[in-house]
Amino acid sequence: MRTVEAAASLREIVAGWRRDGARVGFVPTMGNLHHGHYSLVDAAHARADRVVASVFVNPTQFGPREDFASYPRTLAEDAAGLAAHGCDLLFAPTVAEIYPYGPVDMVRIEVPIVTATLEGEFRPGHFAGVATVVTKLFNLVQPDLAVFGQKDYQQLLVIRRMVRDLALPIEIVSAPTLRESNGLAMSSRNQYLTTPEREHAGLIYRTLRDMASALQNGAGIDQIENDARGALERDGFLVDYIVLRRADDLGTPAPGQRTGLIALAAAKLGRARLIDNFLTDL
Repeated sequence: MRTVEAAASLREIVAGWRRDGARVGFVPTMGNLHHGHYSLVDAAHARADRVVASVFVNPTQFGPREDFASYPRTLAEDAAGLAAHGCDLLFAPTVAEIYPYGPVDMVRIEVPIVTATLEGEFRPGHFAGVATVVTKLFNLVQPDLAVFGQKDYQQLLVIRRMVRDLALPIEIVSAPTLRESNGLAMSSRNQYLTTPEREHAGLIYRTLRDMASALQNGAGIDQIENDARGALERDGFLVDYIVLRRADDLGTPAPGQRTGLIALAAAKLGRARLIDNFLTDL
């Protein structure tokens, strides 16, 4: 596996693959990789001849009181793991390479509707940073397909809408969430949890599954959401949201709607802010 920092080098390598008729897959990451990330690389390999992964801690998707400065940067370990999973090329650019005019004066991509709620409400500006950096990376790599994890479900919808609206010729592949033995969704931020907190954090996934069961048993949505919030708060979580929404656009369910919904949660436990979701029709 080769590692490059310069966009020109990335483009030269990918252009050579294109001349050989290769189909190119792409997995964008912020590094500090775990088995969940590597499963995305595996999913890309199943659909493409060559796979590019990027590691870039994007400053524009962090809020002023978030963990950009302390976000774990483990490039050597990430490179070894990617190579072990057959990644062909690692793109690890500097901030200046991605934002030549600086991250403050950059051109921005805004995706309406699906960014107005949930993470968009609690992390203002986050999705503009995500949409902008992913658009830039797509333009640099020009992949045939890109793989994103379902754990960041709202992000997945944002990327799909952006790709369709900008007419980008890229297939967006959704990969299932990988979980620890207690159900906790794998995440780079799980390392902020203490050992007892890490075991306790599996309650989020169990609560989301309970919401789906309650929905199937005829409970009202308001009651389901209130019970779920109470369950987490009684066990020490600081809940930003735990809700049922339409899976296709994250809108509020229609009266009586029982299918096509997703349960989503964001809650803090100790130093970690955790997000997860569960499709209720499963």
